[in-house]
Amino acid sequence: MPSDERRLSPLRIEDPVKEQPSCILKLTVEIPSSHQPTADTTPRWKTLEFFFYYVMFIAVMPVMVWIPVALSSPEHQNYQYYKRKLSPGWLFGRQVDNSDAQYRSFRNNLPALVLLSSAFFLFKFLYRLRRSPDTHLDRIYLIPFIRGFSILMLLGLHGASALKILIIISTNYLISRHAGGSSIGPLFCWVFNALVLFANETYSGYRFASLHSSLEFMDNIQGAYPRWHVSFNITMLRLVSFGMDYHWAVTQGSQKEMAMSHKQRTSSPHPLEMYTFSNYLAYILYPPLYIAGPIITFNDFMWQMRSKNTLTWNSLAGYAVRFLVCLLTMECILHYMYMVAIKDTKAWDGFSAAELSLVGFWNLIIVWLKLLLPWRFFRLWALVDGIDPPENMVRCMANNYSTFGFWKSWHRSYNLWIVRYIYIPLGGTRNVLVSSLLIFTFVALWHDLSFKLLAWGWLVSLFLIPELIARTALPQSKAEWWYRHVCAVGGVFNILTMLAANLVGFVIGTDGISYMIGALTDSWKGIRFVIFTCSCLFIGVQIMFEYRYEELRAGIVRKC
Repeated sequence: MPSDERRLSPLRIEDPVKEQPSCILKLTVEIPSSHQPTADTTPRWKTLEFFFYYVMFIAVMPVMVWIPVALSSPEHQNYQYYKRKLSPGWLFGRQVDNSDAQYRSFRNNLPALVLLSSAFFLFKFLYRLRRSPDTHLDRIYLIPFIRGFSILMLLGLHGASALKILIIISTNYLISRHAGGSSIGPLFCWVFNALVLFANETYSGYRFASLHSSLEFMDNIQGAYPRWHVSFNITMLRLVSFGMDYHWAVTQGSQKEMAMSHKQRTSSPHPLEMYTFSNYLAYILYPPLYIAGPIITFNDFMWQMRSKNTLTWNSLAGYAVRFLVCLLTMECILHYMYMVAIKDTKAWDGFSAAELSLVGFWNLIIVWLKLLLPWRFFRLWALVDGIDPPENMVRCMANNYSTFGFWKSWHRSYNLWIVRYIYIPLGGTRNVLVSSLLIFTFVALWHDLSFKLLAWGWLVSLFLIPELIARTALPQSKAEWWYRHVCAVGGVFNILTMLAANLVGFVIGTDGISYMIGALTDSWKGIRFVIFTCSCLFIGVQIMFEYRYEELRAGIVRKC
């Protein structure tokens, strides 16, 4: 991740998602290395082969936990180099590694976010009392409430800078409505929003004093989250979504209201009278999803507002429990594994190949969790409000063996946005490689204008090539006994390349990965560790294959 810690003030939500690369393609055809099975495949869980795998899991997994815990001991010789990064904890007298700026902003402000969401539901309850909602078959009557609360929230978060945001989104609305339906409409929409992102970064959110010295006092009215431009990239996605959805509504016509799946809601236009500034403002500034997402398209948002809430309290309670379990898991990791502090201070001198590799691995696990938790909190808020945005993380980071599958299940709502507004217009599966390169370049620049993220984007694009070649050279129709094992070897290669690309992108950078590769290959001990690691990954991929079989046998269909 970029070296600067993007600090915010009092509510201090420090860039909850901006710096982390996220998405890519949602292909409808799985590659050979995914080894997608049929649902009637005989289970292998009780075979001799898998009992061997279980023994290896029992032997290796505790070591993967013990090594980072041992490295985080106050008695370790390197502890003195990173102990300044630690803070007082609350679990069994342990210090906590709260040094990651992004997660610290969410962790420290979780009580404030709970209060904000509680205020939202309290005022919504009072508003519903006045409007007698039982007489309504949809929730369009809530639009004025959402709009009003959003404006107040904007003022509280950004102070006088709320005016800048309102000017930008109002300009986008005017461009979208006047150019929508014309051949240059999409171009105007994209160019305007790209220029806004670039200007936001260049001028650090602008200053009123630069317009006139008499306006300098407005720069001091900052609100709880003064650096609004840092997370504006999330808002930019909604601006593009409205512009493109309106353009397609003009050119394609509207869809009759009916029960729809998520995919149908996303692609089905509304009558043009639904694309009003009032609805647009409620969508762009929708409080549960404004700060960090997940990302929902305008069409999907309005279809859900035009229908009754079908979510049950049992499903909401289950989702809340899952969030709390993930939160407690993160707390245990940060109290017993000081991997972020070790990474940030480069306190890895003298580490063995195994120790250095596990520092990288657990940093990636922490990155996955620190993104999952804010996204699930805000999605839970939206679910309780009756809006069902896409789940961003549909698989654990360690449960992936396909490069394509990994990016489809990481920041999934962004992935779906990319597919609808970039991938399909670029030609979809007809131009996979070119589309991938352009998309990852966009994704890297969208997150941050840095060479490290550009290197990440280009590396990921490069690492897609082996899977594309494998899909052609080794068709899935192969049913020989060796096919599954060859696919597992491909899965091991995919995991290693994904680890390398993501370590470069937002953990240790190009210098750090060079150091790690050197430590793994400059001695026979390091090479032996690499061979052992690949063997363990091979076993892990076989378990993942069987897990995918089990999903199909249970009727669970996931394209990742």
